[in-house]
Amino acid sequence: MAGSPPGGNRASLLKRCSTWLPATAVVACVGVALGFYGVSAADLALFSLYIALGVALPGLLWVRALYRGTPTLTEGLALGVTLGYALEVLTYIPARALGVPLLVLAWPISTYVLFLAVPRLRGHWKGAPGAGRTPLWWSWCTALIMIYLVVWSAVNVFRTQALTWPAIGTSFIDMPFHLALAGELKHHMPPMVPTVTGEPLVYHWFVYAHVAAASWVTGVEPLVLLFRLAILPMLAALIVVLGMVGRRITHSYAGALAGLASTVLITAPSLYLGEAGGVFTWKAVQSWSSPTQTFGALFFAPIVLLLIDLLGRKPQPRGRWVLLGILLVAVMGAKASYLPLLMAGLVAVVLVEAVRWFALPRRPLVALGLTAACLLFAQCVLFGGARQGILIDPLAIIRLTLRSMTGLEVGAEFSPAVTIGVALLCVLCGVITWCGIFGLVGRPHLLVRPVVVLVLSMSAAGLGAALVLGHPHQSEGYFLQASYPYLAMVAVYGLMLIVRRARVGFGAMAGAAGVGVVAVYAIRTLCGVRIPLDPGQDGIILFLPYLALLGVVLLAVVVLRVARQSRLRTCALVICMVTAAGTPAAWFARVMPGTFRTPVAAVQNPAVQNSNGTTPPQTIPEGAMTAGRWLRAHSAVDDLIATNVHCRMGFENPCDSRAFWATALSERRVLVEGWAYTVTNMDSWRPGEVVETRPFWDRDRLQANDAVFLAPSAEAVRRLRDDYGVRWLFVDERRMSPGANLGAVADLQLRAGDYAVYRLPAPGR
Repeated sequence: MAGSPPGGNRASLLKRCSTWLPATAVVACVGVALGFYGVSAADLALFSLYIALGVALPGLLWVRALYRGTPTLTEGLALGVTLGYALEVLTYIPARALGVPLLVLAWPISTYVLFLAVPRLRGHWKGAPGAGRTPLWWSWCTALIMIYLVVWSAVNVFRTQALTWPAIGTSFIDMPFHLALAGELKHHMPPMVPTVTGEPLVYHWFVYAHVAAASWVTGVEPLVLLFRLAILPMLAALIVVLGMVGRRITHSYAGALAGLASTVLITAPSLYLGEAGGVFTWKAVQSWSSPTQTFGALFFAPIVLLLIDLLGRKPQPRGRWVLLGILLVAVMGAKASYLPLLMAGLVAVVLVEAVRWFALPRRPLVALGLTAACLLFAQCVLFGGARQGILIDPLAIIRLTLRSMTGLEVGAEFSPAVTIGVALLCVLCGVITWCGIFGLVGRPHLLVRPVVVLVLSMSAAGLGAALVLGHPHQSEGYFLQASYPYLAMVAVYGLMLIVRRARVGFGAMAGAAGVGVVAVYAIRTLCGVRIPLDPGQDGIILFLPYLALLGVVLLAVVVLRVARQSRLRTCALVICMVTAAGTPAAWFARVMPGTFRTPVAAVQNPAVQNSNGTTPPQTIPEGAMTAGRWLRAHSAVDDLIATNVHCRMGFENPCDSRAFWATALSERRVLVEGWAYTVTNMDSWRPGEVVETRPFWDRDRLQANDAVFLAPSAEAVRRLRDDYGVRWLFVDERRMSPGANLGAVADLQLRAGDYAVYRLPAPGR
């Protein structure tokens, strides 16, 4: 037998190793960042092992069996992680309901057994024979995007969201709420609102089921999972799947990379100094501050990928319909706000295809039916018909933005002309950022591609929902964000087409883009409009920078026409320039403010919200985590707690009822803690009110709860114990009435700093 050349094996080995270098760089970056910010090697190893063997690998096997096709190993793993999360959650729900949460492992174990025992399935361990490899430069580019997100997370999240008390007490407002829901899903099914006993959990809670399942299997604290670990695999899988979608839309790796960069880095251009208001700097990836949005985005990406294939006219494997159904169910409970937008897009596809082919298209109708069924189930069963604060309130997001940008408080009114003008400004910002879509106008056959119709219709529906609906926390903005990555891909696709048709070289493109970037910085500096406006400044000044930008665009058109450029070339260069104008806003919106910095537009009342959405350090009491963890270790999971903390620390007058630490740290249900996010409070909110400061609706319950802390007596204890089922008291002793002797009527179990834990005596004592 002839031997292979000595250098051949070495070259093959080096080539094989080089393909793993991008992934190795990402893993190394993650390990360094997590180790630096307090994650133990044991926790990282256990979580990584669970994601690999309990989620990704079994998911990969099912993807290979159902998806068919020839995805690369990286793409297959990304799809496998996504499908694995879906099957994990759908398995954990009955497992937790049966009281055996570790039964969540039944799905990966049964997958392994099935794919080893069934001959026809064994081949999926090796993958499809025709699976190709991605170019090395593409692997490095996606790896660098992931590394950027890891470093950005470390700087803006890990650095500011501590794992230990008291530093953790200054976390972003919603983090203890997320932690409380993770604890609830760890111990109860069906879940309820743990901070107000008896309240139904009308919320997107699938991500917390994942955190609970991971915690049961690995033993890692939900706190560490939520604050450090859980989001990272989601972001990595999302980037890879979005890359697959980008290649489907643009038909090129370069176009997909531009779309990915646009998704992560580009947003609507802010031409103001100071903080920019909400509608002008929306973000595509709400990662750590909104785990529900990230989980939903992860499920929605492969849904779009599958629809691109299924809505075409080529035959598709039936297994892809199974995948689509599973992922629709998953996104239903992860972030149901994606479903109405998807319905709008599919309705548009059905209409366009029916007109185009003079027949009702079967596949879009089937996809529409599946989506409608999931949306109906979500609204009627999962969310019980509750509106969760959403109501018809046209231009509510614009008025809220105007109030914050002008520094005026809730109740301030603006002229219809100014309000409509700012709404048009919102639309203009979207046009500026995604004007590459105009490159498709000259090719009508591309405009009616199902994926283009789907994305543009979803985006239009999202913009319409954001402008027509109202919510006390601007949650209508999530409709605007949902289609953001796919709109970026279509915009890049249009830009590529017009640049190619006009034969614009790289140098000319770079020059036009440079002009756009310089123009944004120059306008921001020269106009000098600072947000919020100084008292007495006319709101009309808000339009000045954008009028200046339009002037620059018109000047560029005139200059190019004088230089005798063709109309097509002029259009291509102007689109390059205007698209690049969105680039500086990315750094302004994502890097400078950071994840946990609340946009000015979200500040409804300075009395209940500080500028960055955190609690001042000087208001953090000592010992809360020690007391909470002791209570978790010494109480039964169904024991009910009463606490005297109902308001955010440092925001007691008026009372900001977003207090969740007792529930978050103890993983136990509380009679009454914070009620701001309950369905009863949210659905009774009306525009003009501050939802966080609305009073608790059940006065008798609140009085019974507070009586034992303000005036301790045997009767107060008896009422809490016998009428409401309370077994423990979690007490911030700084808030006790002077001279109150709680120890005379309850048994002190622990005192830690400013906190104490009491056990209510048994009846008859």
